Amino acid sequence: MSETPSSAPSSVPVGIDTTKASIARVYDAALDGKDNFEVDREVLRQVGQVAPEVKDLAWSNRRFLNRVCHYLADQAGIAQFLDCGSGLPTAENTHQIVQRANPDAEIVYVDNDPVVIAHGKALLEENERTHFAAADIFDPADVLAHDTVRRHLDFDEPVALLHIGTLHHYLGDDAPELMRAYVDALAPGSYVAIAHFFDPETPEHSALARKMEELFIHSPMGSGRFRTREQIRALLPGLDLLPPGLDQAADVELCDLWWPNGPKHRPLNRAEHCIAALVGRKN
Repeated sequence: MSETPSSAPSSVPVGIDTTKASIARVYDAALDGKDNFEVDREVLRQVGQVAPEVKDLAWSNRRFLNRVCHYLADQAGIAQFLDCGSGLPTAENTHQIVQRANPDAEIVYVDNDPVVIAHGKALLEENERTHFAAADIFDPADVLAHDTVRRHLDFDEPVALLHIGTLHHYLGDDAPELMRAYVDALAPGSYVAIAHFFDPETPEHSALARKMEELFIHSPMGSGRFRTREQIRALLPGLDLLPPGLDQAADVELCDLWWPNGPKHRPLNRAEHCIAALVGRKN
């Protein structure tokens, strides 16, 4: 579908194919951002045929990012953050949340999406403690050996590794092995936080999760796997899981119910039941 001036950003960075959907741009469209194209919005329209609340997957993911970053910087005392799959800059980016709690915290964003590199690098590097590395987040060796990552993060000290809304775009069954490579590189006291499309395995929501998965994977974006509770747990091998709330067992929980900021005054909608969070600590 052709672009028109009213439906596209004012300029298109050289080398970016606007005929193919981008994960980062689809996410941007779901958050009502401006750095997306018609092909990205088409992904949301397709999934929206079965889940009109599809954009709430992104908003639930974003709210969890906000809360978990504040917790890790303020309560857990983590001063180094490796944010895998940074996406396009928006309000309340990781470094802004973290550095309000600890102005000296170092944040390294990692992404290899051309539109993120083109649009995001300058905006993300707002201060001398915020950095950007162009690397493949699904290749831990590529990320962990990157000069920017090694220069600004000390892996002999605790690091917070963020995979927020990323791993459902990795379709392989070897995702636990991928994450183990990351976990093995982290010092004791480090944390890993994940937000992931979720199949709750309940009669009222599992069928929707599988329909959304089918549409995401066969959309112009080409990815979006909804893993089960057991499959998401397997993404944090060897870590001690954190409880998602007061007097709760340590486990996977819906993003909106992981230590919420206050009581819920409305029931979660169907899409909000299909994205979950998990946080683990390395001892």
